[in-house]
Amino acid sequence: MSKICEYYFAPHSPFAYLGHARLTALAKQYGVQIVLKPFDLSKIFPISGGLPLAKRSPQRQAYRLQELQRWSAYLEQPLNLQPTYFPVHSDDAAKLIIATQLAHGTQAALDLTAAIMRGVWAEEKNIADTDTLIAMATALGYDGKTLLKSAETVSVEAEFVRFTDEAIAANVFGAPWYIVDGEGYWGQDRLDFVERAFAK
Repeated sequence: MSKICEYYFAPHSPFAYLGHARLTALAKQYGVQIVLKPFDLSKIFPISGGLPLAKRSPQRQAYRLQELQRWSAYLEQPLNLQPTYFPVHSDDAAKLIIATQLAHGTQAALDLTAAIMRGVWAEEKNIADTDTLIAMATALGYDGKTLLKSAETVSVEAEFVRFTDEAIAANVFGAPWYIVDGEGYWGQDRLDFVERAFAK
């Protein structure tokens, strides 16, 4: 039985974007199954002591931009520090990812996640816009309109709520968050430790 990595993320997270390609590559390298769990980060902050970006101190906001610039350069991964459509409501994008997973499987959902994250941070796309989401899914070869309708169903909403509840129960307080063998790792800068856990 292959090892499992629970992958908690918010589609609009820049650090999730920076780590997504590396996580999927590592999972493929070590034969690890990724279980995608897009969740509502806004529900996590009030109970974990975190603050939305706009409410953080100027020092923290400035350092966040430095870190994003450093990692973007280090990974040679394009990232716009001040994207046009950010902050952005990402619940619809998360639910579209869930609907894609249910209809087409994990790889399709991972590919769509990559496209959505890239859309925010490198392509100036508005992931709160339904037409944009439809176009992203369609570009990957899926029926974007049908998937969006599925994303609006009660069953998909229930999955989104369940993932958020599971994140709370697992003491998740940020995104991305990876759980391997019951141990949590916060942030794409912990992927070296995630790899060690994959290799055990």
